[in-house]
Amino acid sequence: MSNKPRTSFVIPARNAARTLAQTLDCLLAQGDADWEALIVDDGSSDPTPELITSYAQRDRRFVALRGSGSEGVSAARNTGLVQACGRFVVFLDSDDWIHPTFLRRMHAALEAAPGAAVAYCDYHRVMPDGAWAPVHSDPLVAQAPFETFARTCAVAIHAVVIERELVLRAGSFDTSLRTCEDWDLWQRVSRLGAAWVHVPKPLAFYRTSEQSLSQDTARVLADAAVVIHRGFACDPRLQDPAPAHASGASRAHGITPELALAYFVLWFRALDAARGVHQSELGELLGDDLPAETPYLATTLLDGLTVGLRAVPSQLAARWNDYGPHITALIDALGAIWNDPVAARRTQYAFERLVLQHDDLAAPRHLALTMGLRVDLRRLEPVTPAEGIDRFYVHLCDGASVLGVVEPGTLGTFAPQQWIELAAQCLGWKRVIGLTARSVARAITSGRFAHASRMAVAMLRCTAMREQGWRHVLKAAAQSALLTAAAPASDDGGHVDALNRLREEADPVAGPAAAAVTAASTRETGTAEDHASEGRRAFWDNFFRQPDPWNYGSAYEQEKYALQLELLPEGKVACALELACAEGRFTEKLAMRAQRLIATDVSATALARAADRCSSNPHIEFRQLDLAADCLPQGVDLIVCSEVLYFLADETELLRVGQRMAAALTPGGHLITAHALVLNEEMTRTGFDWDHPWGATTICRVLAEVPGLFLERSLRTELYRIDRFVRRDDCAMPSPPLIESRPITAEIEHEVARYVVWGGAVVRRTELANTERHQQIPVLAYHRIADDGPPALARYRVGAAAFAAQMSWLRKNGYYSITADELASFLQHRYPFIGRPVMITFDDGYQDFADTAWPILRRHDFRAEVFVPTDLIGKSADWDCCFGEPAPLMDAATITALAAQGARFGSHLASHRGADGLSTRELAVELLRSRRCLAHWTGLQPCAVAAPFGFTDQRLERLAAECGYVIGFSTESQAVSLADDPMRLPRIEVRGDMALEEFVRELEACR
Repeated sequence: MSNKPRTSFVIPARNAARTLAQTLDCLLAQGDADWEALIVDDGSSDPTPELITSYAQRDRRFVALRGSGSEGVSAARNTGLVQACGRFVVFLDSDDWIHPTFLRRMHAALEAAPGAAVAYCDYHRVMPDGAWAPVHSDPLVAQAPFETFARTCAVAIHAVVIERELVLRAGSFDTSLRTCEDWDLWQRVSRLGAAWVHVPKPLAFYRTSEQSLSQDTARVLADAAVVIHRGFACDPRLQDPAPAHASGASRAHGITPELALAYFVLWFRALDAARGVHQSELGELLGDDLPAETPYLATTLLDGLTVGLRAVPSQLAARWNDYGPHITALIDALGAIWNDPVAARRTQYAFERLVLQHDDLAAPRHLALTMGLRVDLRRLEPVTPAEGIDRFYVHLCDGASVLGVVEPGTLGTFAPQQWIELAAQCLGWKRVIGLTARSVARAITSGRFAHASRMAVAMLRCTAMREQGWRHVLKAAAQSALLTAAAPASDDGGHVDALNRLREEADPVAGPAAAAVTAASTRETGTAEDHASEGRRAFWDNFFRQPDPWNYGSAYEQEKYALQLELLPEGKVACALELACAEGRFTEKLAMRAQRLIATDVSATALARAADRCSSNPHIEFRQLDLAADCLPQGVDLIVCSEVLYFLADETELLRVGQRMAAALTPGGHLITAHALVLNEEMTRTGFDWDHPWGATTICRVLAEVPGLFLERSLRTELYRIDRFVRRDDCAMPSPPLIESRPITAEIEHEVARYVVWGGAVVRRTELANTERHQQIPVLAYHRIADDGPPALARYRVGAAAFAAQMSWLRKNGYYSITADELASFLQHRYPFIGRPVMITFDDGYQDFADTAWPILRRHDFRAEVFVPTDLIGKSADWDCCFGEPAPLMDAATITALAAQGARFGSHLASHRGADGLSTRELAVELLRSRRCLAHWTGLQPCAVAAPFGFTDQRLERLAAECGYVIGFSTESQAVSLADDPMRLPRIEVRGDMALEEFVRELEACR
């Protein structure tokens, strides 16, 4: 059996008499006694040698060694390492200590992970007053040790148990480094391919003191630069590195040695700011390598600050005056380096929020931009922010109990009314009414009580409110009464008053420049049920109240007329009958081919217009006639019956009408019908997604069943067919019909094309509306629809063909689009989504939306919501200029034209700056100005906002609601649920590299 201990502790000690005893005592307290401790006195001038001797005499596991005293801590550790006998080694500094279970837990982890040569645990920093900082933990070390240590030193030196031979193989400590020497060792060990195992327990304790911090900042930064650059290059000190790490760390995703060093510099500058030290060379050290958009900045600043102040995070808010001006100056300097004051303010906000998150807010905390406080909902009082404060960080409380946290922006004094509204958003009205009612009641006057009562009674009498149920009415009445009672008697200088002044300043433009979007009429209006309820004559008279409701003057309809004329028999027809002549557009053309023409329609309004149109043709007779019920004129040689047989009640009625048309024809006479192909008949081919029970195919089949009617010739296109039947009374076998295919060459207007499903459908929208209800809806987020652009922006660019394929899939699978106001209504009433809705959104307002996306959307009968930065319309997306030529944005005229066609527009703020970096006043101004401009251009009040870059927070959500917006969107990627906060709705980003299969999976996952 071996006498060698399993673990060797190597403890360098120089003038450590004050702390060394606690360090050595923690070893005596270990539950695993199989260890030795090699204590290297490195030239101490205090009682450290005597203390070491006393412990060595007391327990043979302590071994006293002597270092040179001049070569530094690395040499002292190497001295102990050479003498160590254990298989494993721990490097423990003379002012730190470990938990009594350290060895047992660390070795258990190594035994449970075969192949692992290193174990590491979490640790606490301990401040001079004995307070423990939050646990420091980095699980990434175990996942990718070399890539992690190439960039940062992620563990405390004494939080590691490592095989001794592995340390020797890596070359021990580099004595040329006076600092960062442990980081350098862990980097080399990891480059050899050693596996690390994480023990997620805080078992190590690191004492923070002025003596433990390097006073030579320049030396620390120089050593860190050496270690980092070694990590991103080959390391000649190692003979057999793991092949994957031989050439250094990966530079993927923009991670460079310069960036890693910049974060290290920033950490030290925060430490210096805590000491009140100003470093003028910040820009020179950081260069352009530190990105402005990263949440890690605030965390780095806070970590350096706690070490510099030797204080735990929970003490920082109370000590703001000690370091606040210095840290603010540091952040301002960052903004100057970035040339981006908005990014600097964002960092300031994030840092202050982080500070206040650690504070209990037992007393109000006034930082640079943020005021932290507690608001007791049982004792509501107005709160006036100090000068410079433009946002609150608030604990909503019931006495001493914290119920929730809110972070609103402020433009002035917050009255109890504002606190009630915020609390209701956070906690729900039921709870808030119970907590705040007494507080409000104590301050209410008789006049305000009477006003609140009148408001509640008026709401109780409102029919629209009662339709939603008495429980809803009573709840709304209670809310209204509470808010009315809590409203300040005068709001001069208050938040609401300031917002109203900004609203007045943002509303100088009189009247909209664009007409409101008009709803187009559709063929789907006339169903059999409508006819039965209103009567055919009354229904169609009402339908033709608008002239030319089906746009029969379009090129598409005129081409259809030409094909019908092509099927007319040679020469002039003695007597022709036109059924359903509408307003006489085809009647004019047919009259030139007939000696006598009887034109009929069920609508007297339509007939009057037809007669007026054809007044120069005396051989046309106009009659009001219901082809389904009235007798037809007899002995005619030609009947033309187009675009009307869809509206008959059933196939029995269709057959009966066919028989009456056949009876009206003379022998050898012809019947010509023109009708569209409808999806209902054949889902696998192109057709119109109408609710008619049949289309041209069924009409032709049923008419062919009429005795004496025979199909003679048929012209067929992708969307409709024109059939010519002949009446024959003989029994001879007719010749096969002549079938011809014709292309559609005319442009198909939108109001026709929007109902076409090209290539057929899997399911129809109407069927799904009758069978499906959902609790969530996909909201798709696009940017550009373009085939070319800067490679770095390819993620935000979907090709035209790919976009068309996505819209085609949606249409074939029964999806229909809804707009922001429709989505808001569903969310407000918690009403399940009908069928398969989708919301399609576009950010930034690129010109290619108008040129490419909108025509594709209209072709497939979809609408979209475009979020526009209103100050930049007609310009370019300059925020992308660092990636290449910025793409052009739509101008006001284009926005106005698209709005008239059905596109909707929402706010992307005004300047396309990040919302979380704007002051509260700037943010309110942008929200109001953007809304005013969009209303002016489109004639519609926008109800939706999407923050540029996805930078949103509670402040934006609250301000947006106060400015009149109803819903807001973030960049969180998932479906919108009925339970979601309307001002923070997720969207599914559609990337440029997203294959159709992935697109389909995303949509199907939302059902």
